[in-house]
Parts: sequence; structure tokens; C-alpha cells
Amino acid sequence: MKFESAWEKYSSKDIKAASAFCEKYKKFLDKGKTERECVDQVVEIAEKAGFVKLEDKLASGEGLKPGDRVYSICMGKTAALFVIGSQPMEKGMNILGAHIDSPRVDVKSNPLYQAGGNAYLDTHYYGGIKKYQWVAQPMAIHGVVCKKDGTTVNVVIGEKEKDPVFVFTDLLIHLAQSQMEKKASVVVGGENLDLLIGNMPLNKSKLSKDEKDAVTANVLQLLKKKYKIEEEDFISAELEIVPAGKARDCGLDSSMIIAYGQDDRICAYTSLAAILEMEVPDKTSCCLLVDKEEIGSVGATGMTGYFFENTIGEIIAAMEGESLVKVRRCLANSSMLSSDVSAAYDPLYPDAFETKNCAYLSKGMAFSKFTGSRGKYDSNDANAEYIAKIRKILDDADVSYHFCELGKVDVGGGGTIAYIMAKYGMDVIDSGMAILCMHAPYEVSSKADVYKGYKAFLLNA
Repeated sequence: MKFESAWEKYSSKDIKAASAFCEKYKKFLDKGKTERECVDQVVEIAEKAGFVKLEDKLASGEGLKPGDRVYSICMGKTAALFVIGSQPMEKGMNILGAHIDSPRVDVKSNPLYQAGGNAYLDTHYYGGIKKYQWVAQPMAIHGVVCKKDGTTVNVVIGEKEKDPVFVFTDLLIHLAQSQMEKKASVVVGGENLDLLIGNMPLNKSKLSKDEKDAVTANVLQLLKKKYKIEEEDFISAELEIVPAGKARDCGLDSSMIIAYGQDDRICAYTSLAAILEMEVPDKTSCCLLVDKEEIGSVGATGMTGYFFENTIGEIIAAMEGESLVKVRRCLANSSMLSSDVSAAYDPLYPDAFETKNCAYLSKGMAFSKFTGSRGKYDSNDANAEYIAKIRKILDDADVSYHFCELGKVDVGGGGTIAYIMAKYGMDVIDSGMAILCMHAPYEVSSKADVYKGYKAFLLNA
């Protein structure tokens, strides 16, 4: 069974449209390097498209009707958007679910220290990364600092042309004989992945009597001057260290995109774009963008939290009266694409892939009947009947797609939010785009895959 390249199906008009769509996508990546920044963008884009905050809608006493466009946010890190359909909610929804967190390095609660005349931030990496890939590259700091007086300071350092950047240092090759003999998993230790942020000491005349580390004192003075941040404010901060720089076209033909965070913001943006085009669907359309997938979907903002279920309950209560049974029916009767990326075949590393059953760049949406690892452990194994339905929807809409697995059996594996949603009894299948260099500081996608697919599902599932 062979699947042709989407580029071969596209007309010149399609190629031009794909390029224009991807320019918007690249800007989304540039402005959304954290889950909070993604949610801020989603709200801005959605409100321009006529969406209103669900809580405001309910407080107004207007109620909800078919065609209404509403959204709800959880702790600034998870978003759910709905276009109310003409059928009752208990008949189910068509859901596009993606995650907006990405592998990165987080700053610890008590991070600042001085060593060897340099100032560093102590860190803890987030999600699955090859730590050695993150050294000797320009890094930026994004996040928020919440102060005791109730104010929140937004921090972005390293993205503007004149901003300083930061770096995780590495040992020079001349002295690295012992390091080079280590396994890749330990060649850079987690506790060695500390961020170099300063080297200039504060003038001795400005040091207080109890200050011994002049370089960290200078850093603190700069933070206080620019952001009004004290050292103890690190305790209530969420600061994420991410690769600095913008998303760029990749290849002489500009057919690909190289950028940080495409896992899984490539699916988040395309899912958002799809729901923006909905008017009055038959079944309610939903775009669900969640946090914490990279660490097991835990916590209030992860998929194992009750935010989504509670939001459905609020919508049903507003339209039909409170009913737990109707909430359960709505979820059980829903259809979902768990929109997450898949590993694109890399011919430079063929031993990790089974070529008949892997994802490829530019062959359209990549569907996985199951994810998990080895013996399908921790996976949702989609029903054959649902897969047949999805095939018909995509074929009727002339959407390019192919089916895949995540590497060879027994080589490894990975997971998504699909198995969590499947517990409600709904039909769920993993779908997304193929990505090269997944979880590296810079990942690669094909513009042909970003272009279209999700709208057809929302309309016809």
C-alpha cells in the first residue's frame, strides 16, 4: 500500500494557500513558546473570530443556542473552544484535542548561584529530551513571576534582536575524552544543565555587608531595575528556558518549517484554524488545547483533570438544565481526533523504523490506530468501524492522509491523550503531522501536512 506525496496532489493555488497558511502558523510558534503564551494567542484569535468567554456568556443570562461560539480557560494554560451545534449536546460532539506544552527546561524555585565567577540559574528539565542537544545553543527565558502583592510580571528575554541570550555550556572537545566515553543519556547530567546568565560583578562599593557573590548581586540588581523582581520572587515564578529565535523555512524549496515546539503546537494551531471556520455545525464542534501531556497529562491543567468535563457540564446546564447523565451521554457519543505529532521516517536512522508502517513528511495527516509502547501498553487502540468512518470522511474531502506506527516494535514508543478520552466511551484515534527531530530544540515539519484536514472531521464525523 502506497500513499502519494501531498505536493503531487496540490494545484499551484493549493501550494500558494499552504504557504500563506504556514506564515500564520510560524507567527503563532514565535509568539507561543510556553503554554501560557499559546493560550493568550488562542484567546486573542478566537475573540476576533466572534468567540466569547463562556463564564461571561452564562453570567449575562443569555443562555446558549446553536451557532454560539464560546471558550473557557483553565489557569491560563488550557483552553476549550466550542461552536454550539444544532443537535442536543447529549448526541455528542466532534472534538479536536491537542496539547500546547512542549519539552523544555524549567527554572527551579531557588535557582540563582555563583560559581567560578559566573552566575547561573539551577534548572530541572521538563518532558523527554536528549540533554546533550540543548547545550551550546542560544536560549531565551519566557514565563511569569507572581509577586506577593498580587501583581504578575511577564518575562521574555532573548527574542528581540538586541536582547541578550543565555546558554547551557558544554565541555570543549580538547578536554572531553572521559565525557565522550559516556552513554548519550548521561553525557550531560540533569544537574549540570544550568543556565549561564552573567559574568560581570557588581561594584564593590555597592555590595551590602552580607553579600559575598558580586556577580549574582549584579544579576539581582538588573532584575530589580527592569522587572522589580526580588530573589525570593523566584519561589512563585514559572520561568521556562526555550531555544531563542524564530520559526524559519527549511530547504532550498522552502517546503518545510524548522522551529521549536512543533510538538504539539502544529496540531494545536491547525485544530484552532479548523474550529474558527465552523458556522452552525450539526454536532457541536470542540477544540481542546491542554497542558502537561509531556509529563503524563497530570494536574489541574492536564487531561486527567476535570476541567473539560466540568465545562461540558456548564454548557449542558445552561442549555438543558443540570444533568450528569446528559454529560456522560455527551462524552460517550462524541468522536475525537487526538491530534498529536508522529515520528517522521528518517532515512539516516532506518533501523528505528518499519518503512511500511511509519509516518512520512508531506504525505498528509498521519493516523495511528494505537500508540503506547511495545505490546501496545498505555495506548488507545481505535475501533476498526471508526477508522473506516474517518477514511470515508477524508477521502470524500480529498484530504491526504496515511497510517503509521511510532517506530519498530520493541524499539520504543510514546503516548497521547487518546487513552484518557477513550475512558468516556467515545471514539478516539490518534492523528497529527509527521515531525523530524521530535523533542529536539528545533523540529522539522512539511508545509504540505500543515495545510488542511481537520475541518472535514468537524463537519462530517
